[in-house]
Amino acid sequence: MTKTAPAAPLLSTRALNRATLARQLLLRPARRTALDAVGHLLGLQAQNVRPPYHALAARLEGFRPEELSRLMADRAVVRIVTLRSTIHTHTADDALTLRPLVQPARDREINLFRKGLTGVDLDRLAGLARDLVEAGPRTMGQLREALGAEWPDADPRSLAVAARCALPLVQVTPRGLWGRSGQVALTTVEHWLGRPAEPAPAPEDVVRRYLAAFGPASVKDMQTWSGLTRLRPAFERLRPELLTFRDEHGTELLDLPDAPRPDPDAEAPPRLLPEFDNLLLSHADRTRVVPAEYRGRTWQGNVAYPTFLVDGFLAGVWRSRDDALVIEPFGRLTAVQRAAVTAEAERMLGVLRPGEPYDVRFGTVVER
Repeated sequence: MTKTAPAAPLLSTRALNRATLARQLLLRPARRTALDAVGHLLGLQAQNVRPPYHALAARLEGFRPEELSRLMADRAVVRIVTLRSTIHTHTADDALTLRPLVQPARDREINLFRKGLTGVDLDRLAGLARDLVEAGPRTMGQLREALGAEWPDADPRSLAVAARCALPLVQVTPRGLWGRSGQVALTTVEHWLGRPAEPAPAPEDVVRRYLAAFGPASVKDMQTWSGLTRLRPAFERLRPELLTFRDEHGTELLDLPDAPRPDPDAEAPPRLLPEFDNLLLSHADRTRVVPAEYRGRTWQGNVAYPTFLVDGFLAGVWRSRDDALVIEPFGRLTAVQRAAVTAEAERMLGVLRPGEPYDVRFGTVVER
């Protein structure tokens, strides 16, 4: 008689929540440097300038914005398009390796613009664009103009997007520096860092790092995070060294044996997160953080709002006004929860706006 393999242990939604928060450095402030945290988290969403600073302020003990700004000025971290075709702040080492890893996704993105690239030799375009941006940082508008002069019948926007996809372009400073302003100007990561790109890491190495920062997770979760496909073979090669679980929907989850999996009832203090935080974007099934009834509530059109967590789960959005930080819950908070959210907001303001007069207010409760 054939024996049936025992079912993988079940991880409840709360257990998944606490495990993910622990790895995201959100259960308690971590004693890490900003550089170490950016590396551990495999980058920070950086569609706008402030989110990486807010993300670290929520996660690190003793963080000051000047620390990350100094790393950027020293070129120890850079802003570059990588995961999911979005801008991330990465360590210099990761920028040189993760970008080659996700290049297949960038190649697929170019295909979306093929109609505007009729008659364009993409290898020649990449070479010309490299010469242009390495001669001096260029804006996307300048790239469109220069490439359009070479291919006047092509769509200028498609030409610039193709250059951004074909080349590992970083946003040069002062863009991204704390308290500074600057338009987006681009050059290649190799030119900016003064060293060549490195071979893409083995997929298994990145699987381990993803699980350390976002696990336990499914193959589909990692594919959602990275924008890549066909990652199952890498997981299968690692299976002998991984633990297997299942979630409440029966989905198989894999994990590192020594990764933290706290008690599901472990305390999870409120946390204020920036818009586009990877905590909310890096799993196919986001219910470990986003209650089903709140799905899609952090977006309006193409605008994403900063969010906050209560008891580890998405509880609402917040907005920064001239003189106040306004908390807008999706449901009603208890008096104890409101006090805890207020305390966390005041802590964050002390990090990001030290010495400035600033109020914390609660806006209209946002309910369906």
